[in-house]
Amino acid sequence: MTVPGTPKIPYGGDYNPEQWPEPVWDEDHRLFTRAGIDTLTVGVFSWSLTQPAEDALDFTMLDRILDRAAAEGRQVCLATGTAALPPWLAKKYPEVNRTDFEGRRHRYGQRHNFCPSSPAYRRQATAMAARLAERYVRHPALLAWHVNNEYGGVCYCGLCADGFREWLRGKYATLEALNDAWCTTFWSHRYTDWAEIEPPNVLTEHWRGPDHTAFQGTTLDYFRFTTDALLGCFLAEKEAIRQHDRDTPVTTNFMGMFRPLDYHRWAPHLDFASWDSYPPLDAPPTWPALAHDLMRGLKDGAPFWLMEQTPSTTACRDVNPLRRPGELRLATFQAVAHGADAALYFQMRASRGACEKYHGAVIGHAGRDDTRVFHEVADLGRELELLGDASLGARTPARTALLFDWDSWWALEISDGPSRLVRYQDTVHAYYRAAREAGADVDVIPQTADLTPYDVVLAPVLHMIKGDLADRLEGVAARGGTVLSTFLSGRVDEHDRAFLTDVPGPLAPLTGIRVDEWDSRPPDFVQPVRLGELKSEARLVFEIVLPRGAEPVATYGADFYAGTPAVTRNRFGENGGEAWYVATALDQPGVDEVVRRVLTRHDLIGPYADHTTVETATRVAPDGTRLVFLLNHVPEPAALTAHASATDLLTGKRVEQGDPLTLDPLGTVILRIQ
Repeated sequence: MTVPGTPKIPYGGDYNPEQWPEPVWDEDHRLFTRAGIDTLTVGVFSWSLTQPAEDALDFTMLDRILDRAAAEGRQVCLATGTAALPPWLAKKYPEVNRTDFEGRRHRYGQRHNFCPSSPAYRRQATAMAARLAERYVRHPALLAWHVNNEYGGVCYCGLCADGFREWLRGKYATLEALNDAWCTTFWSHRYTDWAEIEPPNVLTEHWRGPDHTAFQGTTLDYFRFTTDALLGCFLAEKEAIRQHDRDTPVTTNFMGMFRPLDYHRWAPHLDFASWDSYPPLDAPPTWPALAHDLMRGLKDGAPFWLMEQTPSTTACRDVNPLRRPGELRLATFQAVAHGADAALYFQMRASRGACEKYHGAVIGHAGRDDTRVFHEVADLGRELELLGDASLGARTPARTALLFDWDSWWALEISDGPSRLVRYQDTVHAYYRAAREAGADVDVIPQTADLTPYDVVLAPVLHMIKGDLADRLEGVAARGGTVLSTFLSGRVDEHDRAFLTDVPGPLAPLTGIRVDEWDSRPPDFVQPVRLGELKSEARLVFEIVLPRGAEPVATYGADFYAGTPAVTRNRFGENGGEAWYVATALDQPGVDEVVRRVLTRHDLIGPYADHTTVETATRVAPDGTRLVFLLNHVPEPAALTAHASATDLLTGKRVEQGDPLTLDPLGTVILRIQ
C-alpha cells in the first residue's frame, strides 16, 4: 500500500511511551528527528490502560501520545490494543481464557491469551475498536489502523467445540458429506449426530500431540477452523472501525511463514499486508527473502509493510546474537527490494522491565544517541530520505512463480508416513533458494492464483491438489512453459483423502510418470544420484518412478531401485512445454542444478548469477522505471560489471553498461534503469 501523499518510505516502529515518564518523551522525539523517524506504531498493548474496568474509559494517555506525534510532524499506525486481555476482563468473564490442547482452562497471563470464540471477547474488543475509531478518525497523525497483533494460538474449549461444529455444518451441510470427507468408516468413527464431534485434542484421539493424528481430515479442518475463527475476530474489529472511518487503511501484522494460520484465507480482507521479520539465527539470506515474497504474494503482488524487525538483537531465543555492523541496513534494503513500502522496528525505546527489556531497540535504556545501533538507524534514515518515493508502489516483474500452500503444509506434516522428517518449509525453501540464487525474480503465490503470467511454475511438495489446479498447471506447459514438482506431490484431495489413481494423482498426465512404491530411510542414509556430471546426494524419501512418456534426467545409484529415475522430464503439448518431477529430497547442489536447467530454458538466469553472494531483485515503479537492487551478503567487497546503464539512487553516481561496479561488504546498490 502506498499512502497517498507519503513522500518516502515510512520509517519508525513500535513506540510505547506509556512505559516511561513524560519527560522521557521529549528526549525520544529529539532522537527520532535525528534518526529520520517519521512513523510510530502506538497502542499495541494499551487495552488495560484505555479501559481499566468494564465501565471505565481513559484515553488521556493515548490522546497525549497522538497529539505529541502530530505536533512533531509524525504519523501514527494506531493499534486497537486487543491482542492481550486486560486482567479485569479475564477475571469477570473466565470463558475468554483459552483452553489448551490437554483440556486445561488457563488463568490470566501471557499475551495471546484470548479464546477467539468467546462472545465476551468479541463484544469488548469490537467495542474498543469502535471507540478508538470514533475518537481518532480525524486525528492529523492517523496513517493506518493496526488491528490486534501477531494473531496466533489455538483454543479447545467448549465454545470452540460449538464453533467448530457450526463451521463444519457450514462447510459440509450434511453428516454424510462429513463422514465421507473424513473417512470415518475407519476405526468405526462414523458420526450420526453433529454433537458427537469433538475438537481434536489430547482427550480425544490425538494422544501424541497436535500434529500426530489418526484422522488427518479432522485435524486439517480444525486448523482451517482456527484460521477462520481468528479471522472472524479481525473482521469484527475492522467492521467496527469502518462504522466510523471509511477511508484509513486497516491491517494486522503477520509473521511470514507462520504455520498455524493460512494467511491466504486472510489476504482478501486486508487493505495492505504487513509482517514482522525475525528470521532464524542460522538462516541464509533467501529465508527472509522467501517470507518477503510470500507476503507480497498475499495481495497479488502489491507492496507490503515491514511492520517489525529488530535494530540489533532479539530476546525471545535461548541465544540472541547481535546484528553485525551493516546487517541492519542490508536486511532493510532486502525488504524494500522484495516489495516493502515501509520499514519499521520493534522497538523504538527499550522496555524497562518484563520479557523484552533486553530486546534490541533504536534507543537503549540510557537514552543515548552515540551508540553504534543509533548511528546505523540514523544513517539508514538519511538514505531512505535520498531514496524518496522512487520505490513506492513498485511491483516485481517475475516470470517465475512458486506455489506455497498451507493446506499442503498441514496435510504433509500431520500425515502418518512415509517420513515425519520431511519438512514443508525446508523443501519449498530449497527450490526458492535455487531460483533466487540463479538471479530469477520469484512470485510466491497460492494454488488459486492466475498462472498465465509465468513461464516457470515451481510446485515442490504440492501434497494436496485442489480445484482445477492440475488443469491450470497443464495450461502452463501447453503454452510452452515449464512446471516442476517433486516427491510427495499430487497425493491427496482437499479433504486429505488419497486419490484413487496412480501417484502423482492429477499430476500424472502432466508429469508422464507413475509411482507405485516409495522408500523412506533415516537421515544418515544417503542415496547417490547422478545428475549429468553432478553427483548429488538424496535423503529421507525415494519414490520409485515408472516413466510413462517422461525421460530420465537423473537416476538412483543404490539399493534394488538403482538405475531407476530420480528426476524426470516430460515433453507436454505442441508448444515445447515441459514438466519436471524430482522424486527425492536432493541436496542443495542437486536442486540448484535442476532449477537452473529449467530457468535456462526460458532465459531466466540473471546477469549476476555467477556471483553467489550477491542477491538481485527487480521492482518496476508505476511510471515504468526499473529499479535493480544488488545486495552483497558477505563481509567482503564484490566486483561486478554493470549489465545496463543506470543511476545509483543512494549515491547519485552514473554507471554505464560494462562499467566495473563494486559492492561494499554487506553493501547495497539500487540502480534506476530507464
